[in-house]
Amino acid sequence: MQLEWWSYPLLGLAGLIAGLVDSVAGGGGLISVPVLLNLGLPVPLALGTNKFQASFGSVSASWHYARRGVVDLRACTLGIVCTLVGALGGALAVQQMDSAFLARLVPWLLVAILVYSIFRPTVGERDEAPRLREPVFFVIFGLGLGFYDGFFGPGVGSFWTIALIMLLGQNFTKATGTTKVMNATSNLVALAVFASAGLVQVGAGLAMGLGQVLGARLGSGLVVKNGVRFIRPLFLTMVSLTLVRLIWISVRH
Repeated sequence: MQLEWWSYPLLGLAGLIAGLVDSVAGGGGLISVPVLLNLGLPVPLALGTNKFQASFGSVSASWHYARRGVVDLRACTLGIVCTLVGALGGALAVQQMDSAFLARLVPWLLVAILVYSIFRPTVGERDEAPRLREPVFFVIFGLGLGFYDGFFGPGVGSFWTIALIMLLGQNFTKATGTTKVMNATSNLVALAVFASAGLVQVGAGLAMGLGQVLGARLGSGLVVKNGVRFIRPLFLTMVSLTLVRLIWISVRH
């Protein structure tokens, strides 16, 4: 599919904004997917292209968080492996199974995250004692959330962040960095599946990807500099917007 020349600067700008938002609080797809659809890409092609461009941002943000010492990649190795396996299973399963159940369940889970975060305003401000051992956590949530992201996906960053805070005792900054590493893993797996089916518009993806790299760099820098007081309001905003979007889609169908 050929796009008009003016589409590419627009895609780059959308990628920059999506990358900035996604590197801080997740939910960048709320920006990037509608832009791709409004430019006339069919839904499967838009979703595949979205994974392509999002991979630029998630890998860039992960690298920056690791470089600044926010996240230790070696400590995340088990989580990366389990997320990879889970995402591959989810991407294969989505071709055989109906995601309607998850579409109904996820809004309720997001409501729970929203309520918990609002009524515990100090959550994630500092490191706390873990409630689950790291290997157990990464096996359960790597496989589970990896599968979910490969199969359905909306809100996965929020689920990772709140699980890391509640069960591993990480502060918001560290949880955000770890979340991006896991997002990058499942994004790359999903991208491989979409690409193997020819469902990536490379030109559009590259234009957005360049913006994603810059946006992710800006966003991760703001997280490192400003910490939880910057992350928390944006996190709650993106959880709310994701919830509204899922409810709207459910009502329309």
